[in-house]
Amino acid sequence: MENDFYKRLGVAPDATAEEIKKAYRKLAMKHHPDKNPGDKAAEDKFKSAAEAYEVLGDLEKRKIYDRYGVAGLKDSGYSGPGNFEDIFSSFGDVFGDMFGGRSGQRRQGPIAGNDLRYDLGISFMDAVHGAEKEIEITKRETCWTCDGTGLRPGHKASTCPTCKGHGQVVHAQGFFRVQTTCPKCHGAGTIITEPCNDCQGEGLVKKTKKVSLKIPAGIDTGARMRLRGEGEGGRKGGPPGDLYVIMHVEPHEFFMREGNTIHCLFPLTMVQAALGATVEVPTINGSKELVIPAGTQPEQVFTLKGEGVPSLRGGSPGNMIVEIKVVIPKKLSAREKELLTEFDALQKEKGPSKEEEGFFKKFLHKFAEENS
Repeated sequence: MENDFYKRLGVAPDATAEEIKKAYRKLAMKHHPDKNPGDKAAEDKFKSAAEAYEVLGDLEKRKIYDRYGVAGLKDSGYSGPGNFEDIFSSFGDVFGDMFGGRSGQRRQGPIAGNDLRYDLGISFMDAVHGAEKEIEITKRETCWTCDGTGLRPGHKASTCPTCKGHGQVVHAQGFFRVQTTCPKCHGAGTIITEPCNDCQGEGLVKKTKKVSLKIPAGIDTGARMRLRGEGEGGRKGGPPGDLYVIMHVEPHEFFMREGNTIHCLFPLTMVQAALGATVEVPTINGSKELVIPAGTQPEQVFTLKGEGVPSLRGGSPGNMIVEIKVVIPKKLSAREKELLTEFDALQKEKGPSKEEEGFFKKFLHKFAEENS
């Protein structure tokens, strides 16, 4: 069975709670045992989706799973969804819309607000060093006039004429009698006949709000920051949802990042590479001295310890890997050509180095083998 719960539900790892619930409802409706009596394959798929939703539909379990995987869930006492009765009791709010006969509950209590998602682009340096940002979001907040009830002050809700206050209606589908949520009152059992003038009976009003967030040093693309209570407002006294900020780090013109390690290419002249030099290398923390030994070769790498990205978990920062790029001049003056020609003649007088001899011997041996 697939251990990736996100793949089981067919959603991305950064899916919102609403997207996860919607995906689960779709799978549960398709493979539900009432719709597939005696179908073992459908039953297994139903159980698989239920197990995934039990974890991803719970913010705390999802947090553990995202960080430690299935092993972390077992350490925290999770043992799977159990039997069918456990599944139905765990997901009453989901099955209430599809197979209301199992839950039979009316939605008269407080309703929590929806979670929201915000995609935030940040610079490479802000991700590395951390930053404070202010974002502006438009969301629906609890209406203060009616306190989220949707009712005009001084009025009460009326009994729903469609379901007679039960919140459920029964439909005959072939051999089955299926109980579903009332389409008129959406399971509340009551309807609003005197709506609040400010929210038109929704219990929520649209507002634009500025939210401050502190981005920790070392964050990377795909990381999520959860701001509790900054989602949409609740109704009927329910709590607000949360705001999830998804990070998108812009590339840097000089640095490349791999985990907590920083990579960069550093140019040297032929003379610097041959004779050695002390150079100033830019790092994410400012310029640092790097001693280049004589005879440094192209693509040779040097490590600057502790000059990488800070650890999100508070450990030691990563390192910086400097790869040497020897720059060959494209245009030479007459004097420069003369000096290089003289240098080449001196090299020929000395004869090939051990490295060159070894290279040519290997090359000639391989050439002879391929043409024998």
